[in-house]
Amino acid sequence: MTLDTVKHAGETPDTELPWAELGLKQDEYARIREILGRRPTGAELAMYSVMWSEHCSYKSSKVHLKQFGEKAPANDAMLVGIGENAGVVDVGQGYAVTFKVESHNHPSYIEPYQGAATGVGGIVRDILAMGARPVAVVDPLRFGAADHPDTKRVLPGVVAGIGGYGNCLGLPNIGGEVVFDACYQGNPLVNAGCIGVMKHEDIHLAKASGPGNKVILYGARTGGDGIGGVSVLASETFDDSKPTKRPAVQVGDPFQEKLLIECTLEIFAEKLVAGIQDLGGAGLSCATSELASAGTGGMRVELDTVPLRDATLSPEEILMSESQERMCAIVEPRHVERFLEICEKWDVIATVIGEVTDGERLEIFWHGEQIVDVPPGTVAHEGPTYHRPYERPSWQDALQADDAGALPRPAGGDELKDQVLRLVSSPNQASKAWITDQYDRFVQGNTVLAQPEDSGMIRIDEDTDLGVAIATDGNGRYAKLDPYTGAQLALAEAYRNVAASGARPLAVSDCLNFGSPEDPAVMWQFAEATRGLADGCLALGTPVTGGNVSLYNQTGETAIHPTPVVAVLGVIDDVNRRTPIAFAEQGQLLYLLGDTREEFGGSAWSEVVHGHLGGLPPKVDLDRERLLGEILISASRDGMVDAAHDLSDGGLVQAVVESCLRGGNGARLVVPDGLDAFTFLFSESAGRAVVAVPRSEELRFTDMCGARGLPAVRIGVVDGEEIDVQGEFTLGLAELRAAHEATIPGLLA
Repeated sequence: MTLDTVKHAGETPDTELPWAELGLKQDEYARIREILGRRPTGAELAMYSVMWSEHCSYKSSKVHLKQFGEKAPANDAMLVGIGENAGVVDVGQGYAVTFKVESHNHPSYIEPYQGAATGVGGIVRDILAMGARPVAVVDPLRFGAADHPDTKRVLPGVVAGIGGYGNCLGLPNIGGEVVFDACYQGNPLVNAGCIGVMKHEDIHLAKASGPGNKVILYGARTGGDGIGGVSVLASETFDDSKPTKRPAVQVGDPFQEKLLIECTLEIFAEKLVAGIQDLGGAGLSCATSELASAGTGGMRVELDTVPLRDATLSPEEILMSESQERMCAIVEPRHVERFLEICEKWDVIATVIGEVTDGERLEIFWHGEQIVDVPPGTVAHEGPTYHRPYERPSWQDALQADDAGALPRPAGGDELKDQVLRLVSSPNQASKAWITDQYDRFVQGNTVLAQPEDSGMIRIDEDTDLGVAIATDGNGRYAKLDPYTGAQLALAEAYRNVAASGARPLAVSDCLNFGSPEDPAVMWQFAEATRGLADGCLALGTPVTGGNVSLYNQTGETAIHPTPVVAVLGVIDDVNRRTPIAFAEQGQLLYLLGDTREEFGGSAWSEVVHGHLGGLPPKVDLDRERLLGEILISASRDGMVDAAHDLSDGGLVQAVVESCLRGGNGARLVVPDGLDAFTFLFSESAGRAVVAVPRSEELRFTDMCGARGLPAVRIGVVDGEEIDVQGEFTLGLAELRAAHEATIPGLLA
């Protein structure tokens, strides 16, 4: 077969190329021809196809994502914002923290272990590429119905992949959540997040500047795994009724990644790189085009020098391969020898594959023949922009009119007791210890809070005890009922979780998981959720630093619930002042903060007891969320509370059960005036938390709440070995623990 060179492409304009098979539309292919003034070579077509895919180009979502910049709140902490591998914020004392959440949904359904493992590996390299040492990971997960046979195939593999890769890297897994819903059957959501720490002066960016500087590819050899992987796989819908492109899932090697991390950090310490990019989605196509387009010149690459695991790979396959554990660095000639020495020390393969030029083109050669000659920006950043049509779905009114508040309620204490047991033993509310125990949450010795706490928290300075906290949340049921409000509820819950642990919320990353953008109803959900999140971040003063969009999450015509997952990062000056969720001492006074209303739309109670989804989600009051956060942070810092737990899925009773079981103590509860027992226990009104206050601090705490205008009502006391809702029912901790802890092992073990 004749090599398709740039010269050959110019001489053979009518040669047919497989643009449709690579996921391009006819008008997109025409645009590529217009950019180049000729037909593309096969290698150029491969690059454009992966870089212009939905996953890499955000072609359906970027017109909505620009709101995150347009509505960004003023925030002095922001050091690096949207557009780089990950956002970076200032957390004080000269430290910067970088964090991000991304998706690996489709690969994890096809091959659960490797799909999830390489999701962890990819997000860790994004953080590493910013110049930071990765210090912790989190994993928000969504699966199909807990009792569905395929869930038993997918979930254990995903959990093993996350644990296997993260544990081998020595990174504690400190947060995330696990949700079951039939809408995710055939399309689980495997989102992965990572936090990294560095000093301000150590920030690195993805750019290739300085003519003559060398392009060095280092890490694992390039193989055939993952060719077109996530870039193509995440840009289409699964459909069992017809053949579909399902490229090979990437294969990860965590031990190689650990060497790559330590090697890269030593290279950073010696200040040997002028620019750096990890190789994730779209592989070398992404790394070379993004580095070149962000720099001040062009780039020349000798593709045949790339170290291979499979010598039969074509140039197109090498450019599209998404083999893991690879990085690309721009290095001044005077530093190349030392760079290669450090790589050899860590047993990391490193090869000079090209150099930065003083031109404006990305030029790639194969055994001396030119196979790519493109303006790099057109590959990396100038893909299509779609203004997809969107409209409110015809079924939305009927869904919202189906009010959960009209469902039959328990009649008396016995039914209340039965429904509490059903709630706390349901798959979504039950203990996830069977899952989280497979993760090492405390490796490195700096974890101070981890699952099932409200947020994960890491000490980042052992001398001053400076720390950061992170929480991820996203309720797809709420977002299905009202995507604008649902996105704000996800933000508010993550914000509240961080504040409840004593940390000050600082910034946001997100992973926006939706169905096909070609469906106007799905596109309306996306537009509304994005608008809601942008407005919410502006109100709370927490800018979006970056994130990920995952579309085409559906099987055939059935889309998942719109699932905007929001990660909030917070900072705490002294981790010793953190607030756990456990009711650890008898005699502590329990206070309910916030207003409780009859809000049951999308609630755990309506799902567990009635299998119902309808009505409106809880109302959002972001000013109240901000006030609640300030009270929780002040109370934690000043020692006014011993425990705090936000109220969200399952309402007050779920939070109290979790805090009692965590601390090994019971509680006596009294229904406040103006509330009935059912609403008191099961309402999911937002902007609320339950706190345990030492008797010695009660007056100081209530005075603070009163002075700030935050409703705070005393609802009971930590006492005994049972939860006693006075006048209604009593449940022993042993019975509650058995119900809470048996469900997940029973379904999955």
